[in-house]
Amino acid sequence: QVQLVESGGGLVQAGGSLRLSCAVSELRIVNYHWAWFRQAPGKEREFVAALLRTGSVTSYADSVKGRFTVSRDSARNTVYLQMNALQVEDTSLYYCAATNSAGVFSTARTAPSTYQYWGQGTQVTVSS
Repeated sequence: QVQLVESGGGLVQAGGSLRLSCAVSELRIVNYHWAWFRQAPGKEREFVAALLRTGSVTSYADSVKGRFTVSRDSARNTVYLQMNALQVEDTSLYYCAATNSAGVFSTARTAPSTYQYWGQGTQVTVSS
């Protein structure tokens, strides 16, 4: 059974950093495309970052560009989201997601429906 388990969330002051991890079992991360999404209460799930299967192609939402970095460690079979210069507006439940859909090569990369596997989420709260 495929499992994606996020960790690393918590409470941090504005300007601080966190690194989220997504530990994956029953599938090899190098065979899939990966993304991070977030969802705040009362809001739709929104795209944050993506890392394509090649491991070298990334994309980011404008709101996090230059502050967040997505990466992977194939030996640990884990995907990461390094978050720096955190802002109050980054407060949300963060999810990792995986897909092998070719939709990632289009604007569908940012659509939650493109992704087949999801973790349970980890909460990030940024205080002012």
